[in-house]
Amino acid sequence: MTGMPPRLSALVVARNEERQLEECLTALRFADEIVVMLDRCTDGSKAIADRLARKVIEGAWEIEGARRNTGLEACTGDWILEVDADERVPPALAEEIRAAIAGASAPAHYLIPFDNYIGKRLVRYGWGGSWGVAATTRLFSRGAKRWGDQRIHPAVELKGEERWLKTPMIHYVDASISDMLRRLDRYSSARARDMRANGTKETFGRNFRRLFTRFFKCYVRRKGYKEGYWGFLVALMAALWPMIAWLKYKLEDE
Repeated sequence: MTGMPPRLSALVVARNEERQLEECLTALRFADEIVVMLDRCTDGSKAIADRLARKVIEGAWEIEGARRNTGLEACTGDWILEVDADERVPPALAEEIRAAIAGASAPAHYLIPFDNYIGKRLVRYGWGGSWGVAATTRLFSRGAKRWGDQRIHPAVELKGEERWLKTPMIHYVDASISDMLRRLDRYSSARARDMRANGTKETFGRNFRRLFTRFFKCYVRRKGYKEGYWGFLVALMAALWPMIAWLKYKLEDE
């Protein structure tokens, strides 16, 4: 029917996120449809999703890209908003999203800026090098985004015009420094599994050089120095994870 406003689907992919899921989903009530993908959950995530989402899909996905693509295919809206369980859509962003898609042509995709928190500390500068983002594509017309088949940080294929929103998404990246170190372990292990599965031309020398180039990118070029020790910590994690992943690939069997 002509003149009908475009429908918006909100997609949340989660694994054992009962601590954060309710607050995340509650902030998405402005969407016409909430779709939740539950990956091997053993906590109370399903009960929360069943209560707050329109569609809940359970399964087991080893590859992050496959999991996310399954979720995209389950969405029925004209536009799709991807949100992780540790992210929040504030009311001002919800209003901007609705206004943006009201008269938008498709295909198209929107980058959304991020306000990243470590614990209670807002860390604005220094993110990058596959260790957190300052902005990323989370809103797009149906069919305009497709994920690759990597386990960690899968590649993304985008279609249509690139546009920007102004209001930041709130992202609770890590609860503590210990949480950050656990994430470093997870990321490097997943990257090592990708290298074993797909092969790699990476060398010790290349990853050794990346220790310095990635640190410089985050701490200097992305102005992590403005955050003091927090910016140093973010840059250090971004520099370490490719090297640790390569060492796991070379020295461990799985």
